[in-house]
Amino acid sequence: MKGPRRLETERLVLRRPIVSDAQEIFERYAGDPIATRHMSWPTHRTFADTYAFLAWSEADWELWPAGSYLIFSRESEDLLLGGTGLSFRTPVSAITGYVLAQDAWGQGFATESLRAMMELARQTGVKRLEAECHAEHRASAHVLEKCGFQCEGTWHAHTEFPNLSPGVRADVLSYGMHFEA
Repeated sequence: MKGPRRLETERLVLRRPIVSDAQEIFERYAGDPIATRHMSWPTHRTFADTYAFLAWSEADWELWPAGSYLIFSRESEDLLLGGTGLSFRTPVSAITGYVLAQDAWGQGFATESLRAMMELARQTGVKRLEAECHAEHRASAHVLEKCGFQCEGTWHAHTEFPNLSPGVRADVLSYGMHFEA
């Protein structure tokens, strides 16, 4: 089953990104070194970086049942809050995550968007959903645990977080959940 282009939750609208979103993605979170500090991808330095993300997202959507989603407030769909999505490893295994603009932190949007991705994973036939976060990023770990992800361990010197320590692999907490058929 192909995921919908648009999802709605109680307070959020999640929709597939389009090219005309590039400037807002860049300005709201992808070009912000604080918002992207714990991401495993580098802060976007130019619009070209954001256009490269959008091209990758489009290719991902063509190949798999779903891909990246942008997170907007239902109150004002003009306000981009961040991004989330599913990145498929196989037809039954995917990884998820999220990034929010600084002014969207601490309001439960990460939890709400993560729950939407969990439901989307179920609907698209995912049996195993994974997430990872920097071992010291307690806020993200808390969101994952609150949503029912189980911490499966720490992977030592596993992932580079280029916005924290370029070229250095840091410890990550590995989370997972399984869905019944």
